[in-house]
Amino acid sequence: RRKAEVATELPPLSEQVHRVALQGAQQARYESVRLAADEQVRRILQKQKFDGALIGILDALLKLRQVCNDERLLAEQDAPPQVAAPGHSAKLDWLREALPSLVAEGRRILVFSQFTRMLGLLEPELQALGLPWLTLTGDTPTAERGARVARFQAGEVPIFLVSLKAGGVGLNLTAADTVVHLDPWWNPAVEQQASARAHR
Repeated sequence: RRKAEVATELPPLSEQVHRVALQGAQQARYESVRLAADEQVRRILQKQKFDGALIGILDALLKLRQVCNDERLLAEQDAPPQVAAPGHSAKLDWLREALPSLVAEGRRILVFSQFTRMLGLLEPELQALGLPWLTLTGDTPTAERGARVARFQAGEVPIFLVSLKAGGVGLNLTAADTVVHLDPWWNPAVEQQASARAHR
């Protein structure tokens, strides 16, 4: 049976797509990565058939997805996250503008990303804005997970940063009324499951 058939008291799920345009240095970096990825994929396809080239193709797509979030995700070494300059990351710029307004409205917000490092880059932004948050990723100790969920559910903090793999299934986060997906997952059903943490 479907959720709509058994949970008839739930309000309908409303979705909005906010498109952000890459600007300046981020746009230039994207174009640089795109050209390098195009060359890499063509070189791989010359040497082997499509099936054998699949890993290389997926790697190229992954790099493009990362630079769309923040080019710092491409770095092999983790530098201590710092507040990004305006225009450095279109998605962080949008969050800097949207989250304070949403919190002021009394919203309870889940922010999902497949990249735990992206959530880490968001943390200094929230700190600079004076917005309290909690984080749940695969690195969160098992003993702390329940306590963090309970604190969010109790309304102690308005923002919960969650990695898709760690929090996309098996959690009840019904205190949330707003879900932000920073980056689309390969399989849309995974995003739907993550959103369902709040809509249940």
